[in-house]
Amino acid sequence: MTDPALPPVMNRAAAGVDFDSAEARARLKKRYRAEARFKALGMMAVLVTAAFLGFLLVDILRKGIPSFFEHRANLEIRFDPAVIDPRGARDVADLRGADYQALVRAALQAQFPEATDRRARRALDSMISSGAVDDLRKAVLADPGIIGQTRVMPLLLASDADLFLRQRETLITRRKGARPLNVEGEGSNITLRNGGAAFRVALAETKAFLAERRRALLAELATLPPAGGNASVDAKRNELEQAANTIQARITDANAPETLTDREPSLFVSIGGGILKITEIGPNDAKATTLVAPRPGSLITDWSVLTLRVPETNRRVNDAVSAWLETLAQRGMTEKAFNARFFTNGDSREPELAGIRGALIGSALTLLVTLLLCVPIGVAAAIYLEEFAPKNRFTDLLEVNINNLAAVPSIVFGLLGLAVFLNAFNLPRSAPLVGGLVLALLVLPTIIIASRAALKAVPPSIKEAALGIGASHQQAVFHHVLPLAMPGIMTGTIIGMAHALGETAPLLMIGMVAFIVDIPGAITEAATVLPVQIFLWSDLPELAFQSRTAGAIIVLLGFLLVMNAAAVILRRMFERRW
Repeated sequence: MTDPALPPVMNRAAAGVDFDSAEARARLKKRYRAEARFKALGMMAVLVTAAFLGFLLVDILRKGIPSFFEHRANLEIRFDPAVIDPRGARDVADLRGADYQALVRAALQAQFPEATDRRARRALDSMISSGAVDDLRKAVLADPGIIGQTRVMPLLLASDADLFLRQRETLITRRKGARPLNVEGEGSNITLRNGGAAFRVALAETKAFLAERRRALLAELATLPPAGGNASVDAKRNELEQAANTIQARITDANAPETLTDREPSLFVSIGGGILKITEIGPNDAKATTLVAPRPGSLITDWSVLTLRVPETNRRVNDAVSAWLETLAQRGMTEKAFNARFFTNGDSREPELAGIRGALIGSALTLLVTLLLCVPIGVAAAIYLEEFAPKNRFTDLLEVNINNLAAVPSIVFGLLGLAVFLNAFNLPRSAPLVGGLVLALLVLPTIIIASRAALKAVPPSIKEAALGIGASHQQAVFHHVLPLAMPGIMTGTIIGMAHALGETAPLLMIGMVAFIVDIPGAITEAATVLPVQIFLWSDLPELAFQSRTAGAIIVLLGFLLVMNAAAVILRRMFERRW
């Protein structure tokens, strides 16, 4: 029996405790303050964690969402029979091997006839992706009747051109002219007069950019050791001082004209449907050269100054290509559309053509092998250990090893697969079969532990009732205990599969890091998986692959969320409360 509780008031003095004293109230307040601090720290930890996760998610979405869209140029393509089918036989081999690049080149040349020299034509061709040529070929093979016709075709832009159009609104500052602009001369010797406030603001921005560059030079100069210690350092110091003094001379007079190089922000004048590049700007006049020829006329009222804030040396596209893309956008000949290629293409060296279809199918095949191997083996092992295995040192050792295997780093399983499946059994490298075997070893301990926990959660009275009415031990387990444990087993299996889907290190060890373009059709063919595809793209230097990497991460996170949501739904659907 327990001791009787002290009466609330009578025995306080006898117990030697005075709850109404100032000291007791102080201790109580201190305890409440400590509890409040603990709650505040816990809430702060939750908020900090949520902030980091939110920042990560926002950054991934900001970088990845553009990969689901692509830019195209709608150009008039004349399907010239002399180029596509010179024999007129409509032979499939002739149609497939025709020079469709010539059709693209002719359409671009019609839009920008001023691109006459070889360098300009090569820059013009670089705007359009090689995938556009394949699209034209597919269109002709699907309908040879279009040969001889002229149609407006959406041509996929190259990655650099696509990146320029994505950043167009933030890269370019537009300033509309307030008075008629007088244009004198033509070609590379054009004088622009009466620029007014638009020219003065552009000149001031150029001076401010030069001042910022001078401050950067002086900051770099301050980091160098004193003069006289090293000849190369002294030479560097003299170079920086000379460059800083040169810039200082240029910015001393705010109204002095500035000669623009490829190291300063580029200034364009959009006028009369054309674009002129300013080579020297003053407070009211400027000298320019033609990038896109405007309509005839020397006095034009509708014009604006475009400032490309990033210097030409720091841009992926030069001023000529930038002007051509800006012209196409102003003429309404560019469009932004859903990028279906991202889901239908395999990997590619060209960012605008790279897709995740091969990685998705490789992941599906690998997970299929993993599922077929680890689920029956894992569930059977859990049933044996929980219901049939004798309790001795051997089974205790098995349980300890299974729990330890669940905590082994995943790369160890990759080394095991490399040594056993590839070197000993000579299975094909970079195949979903080997990847599935390795991931099955990785996931097997997790499924066994989850299945045993699900079997333990079934009340013992279920099995005892079955045994009491004459069922055998095996019948009681398989007919009564196992069906009731299936929700927990399915949940553990799905979580294990989600773990396998996100693994990269063990698959790198068995060669699934290879560049795979073809779509795998069997578990023995070379393939890659989505996490490895993300790893490969993240290591590439092109800026466009950064967006592809984030886009693939979004797809992977989507699959993981779906699998975890399925686990929760299955548990709630089949869960029974005892």
